[in-house]
Amino acid sequence: MISHYKKDSNLIKELKEGTSNAYHFLVETYHHKLCVYAFGLTHDSGISEDIVQNVFVSIWSRRTKLKDDFSIKNYLYKSVYNEFIDQYRKKKSVIALEKKYFDALNTILEEDDDSNDLLNLIDLVKKEIENLPPKCKQTFLLSKQDGLTNEEIAEYLNVSVKSVEAHITKAFSFLRKTIGNKANCILFLLFDLNYKMN
Repeated sequence: MISHYKKDSNLIKELKEGTSNAYHFLVETYHHKLCVYAFGLTHDSGISEDIVQNVFVSIWSRRTKLKDDFSIKNYLYKSVYNEFIDQYRKKKSVIALEKKYFDALNTILEEDDDSNDLLNLIDLVKKEIENLPPKCKQTFLLSKQDGLTNEEIAEYLNVSVKSVEAHITKAFSFLRKTIGNKANCILFLLFDLNYKMN
């Protein structure tokens, strides 16, 4: 029976027919993977569980409208991403600057099929931040993690604003060189988004 459902067309056909075994297979196969992926976006296990649960409820309630030939896996991951964005929008309206980061994240999701790819990128960014020179790292985290302005950081560290700007620029340059164009998006997920949602 399991091998029968490994073919998306068979799984979709029986989901549309309301077969409970098909739905149980879907949940058992993807629930944990989707929760891991959702946690990478939210950093909150409770919210992650809620998002995944909503996705499964939605796919069951809309099962008769499923297309006959599409990737179930991609559909589920995209649905989790969309649910995450919907929950964020309920707390904060997405301004234009933030939207470009969501668009960038969407590009990452389309390029990377494995649920662990995004988490690996996030872990890589964290490691690279740890590798920054001490003063550079401290300044960068005060800015991104604690949300201080450059002027506040300068006063706190007893340095000039230009010195703060130089350290932050150096940090961004280092991270982009190591991680590439996805660095800004991952940094937004790590710091800016969570700061705005709290």
